[in-house]
Amino acid sequence: MTNDTAVRLVDARGMRCPWPALRLARAMREVEAVLLIADDPNAGREIAALAAGHGWAVTDESADAGEGRWRVRR
Repeated sequence: MTNDTAVRLVDARGMRCPWPALRLARAMREVEAVLLIADDPNAGREIAALAAGHGWAVTDESADAGEGRWRVRR
């Protein structure tokens, strides 16, 4: 059973795609929302495609160009 208020932090900095998206997919099997941090320039595109395929909502919370932050919810 998942917890609606649980938000899991997934730190994928230093990982190259597809690893950030794979880590996101694994976490989303266990919780309703994930905050993913990644520094691979392709991560945003991979995350958007994965989320679209599963019907998840993605909010880009990136603060700087070197690191991306995405909040993903079911």
